[in-house]
Amino acid sequence: MVDRRTFTTLLAGTIAAPTLAFGKTMTSRNVFYSAVGPQLTPYGVDVDKAELTKRDPVSTAANIQYAWPHPSKRWLYVVSSSGGPAAGDATGSVHVANAFTIDPATGALKPHGETVKLATRPIHASVDHSGHFLLIAYNNPSSLTVHRINADGTIGDKVQQPNKLDTGIFAHQIRLAPDNKHVILVTRGNNAPSDNPVDPGSIKVFTFKDGVLANLSAIAPGDGMHFGPRHLDFHPKKPWVFVSIESQNQLMVYKLDDKTGLSRDPLFTKNTLADPNSKLRQAAGAIHVSPDGRFVYVANRAWWTSDFEGKKVFTGGENSLAVFAINQTTGEPTLIQNADGHGNYLRTFNIDPSRKLLVAAPLWSIAVREGNSVTTMPAGLVLYRVGGDGKLTFARKYDIDATEQKQQFWAGMVTLA
Repeated sequence: MVDRRTFTTLLAGTIAAPTLAFGKTMTSRNVFYSAVGPQLTPYGVDVDKAELTKRDPVSTAANIQYAWPHPSKRWLYVVSSSGGPAAGDATGSVHVANAFTIDPATGALKPHGETVKLATRPIHASVDHSGHFLLIAYNNPSSLTVHRINADGTIGDKVQQPNKLDTGIFAHQIRLAPDNKHVILVTRGNNAPSDNPVDPGSIKVFTFKDGVLANLSAIAPGDGMHFGPRHLDFHPKKPWVFVSIESQNQLMVYKLDDKTGLSRDPLFTKNTLADPNSKLRQAAGAIHVSPDGRFVYVANRAWWTSDFEGKKVFTGGENSLAVFAINQTTGEPTLIQNADGHGNYLRTFNIDPSRKLLVAAPLWSIAVREGNSVTTMPAGLVLYRVGGDGKLTFARKYDIDATEQKQQFWAGMVTLA
């Protein structure tokens, strides 16, 4: 349960929350995008002042699940679905991918090409380093597709896969390794305390050539029943891969391997929580290595509720950003901070290329108990200044309207071309 002092601290960042003014001159080349339901809104980013400036939004045919920029930063690819937790329907009936042009001066978005229909709910998407292929992961059934990207940036035909691919259970992320020769599919499984059914998690590695995949290796410690990987990120210079383990609240470090894609066993395993002995249900989330490779950041999430005077209120737990310093010789991460999230369920966040500013995006607003009354902790965009030591200092929070039915499901930063 959130105590009075903790809640007062959280609320202080929201009572005086600034508004997001339209039309200010952007003083940096960064744009932060926030997706709430089917609407995608760009924000100009002033890194030095830790401020955002709201731009005009665009919309897709269903709730936005994920987005990824083209390497040229000329286009943004967005996958959407009427399925998923916000819809109250795991399956849904509308599943699409869209391309948008990115205005090089403002970051404004404009639809580009035809909407591409997908068979099931997409949960993640990324673009290969050559900019020739869009890769999409689907959680149920767990699967993937590869689409060609046309020379004009529009989404092209799906690449037929001649090989039967091992795509595990509950795919959650698909990424190209730095060599662009391997694709890594993170499959979460279902093995947290309250999951039903219970399924193993795994990291699947495929070879990748001209859009065609072939099975290479699979990593699943033991039987995979105590391994729930969610997302990974790469060190910019070293052969290290950092993986957030959702259901075990862990950070694991693997090594890239030319033959198998990844090392069979992790180099290091660390807990992400300030209190590893907490009995509350927690979940590690999004992960990003800092642009200079010195630090890695992992979101901790808690969102369970209990009854209080006829209302569902937040039960308690850690919503934070775990900050790890990375040993540049060994790759070992050391936990140096658990920064308060100033919101509930930090599903996504991003760091600007200069490593001065981090912006986090709580998923929704949530009711919180304050003594004998109930108030609301709003969703929003939470800005932190990043110190030279990698630690985060809260700068400000912009409240936004996001609810359980209209969630802030994705957010990310793009540096304009």
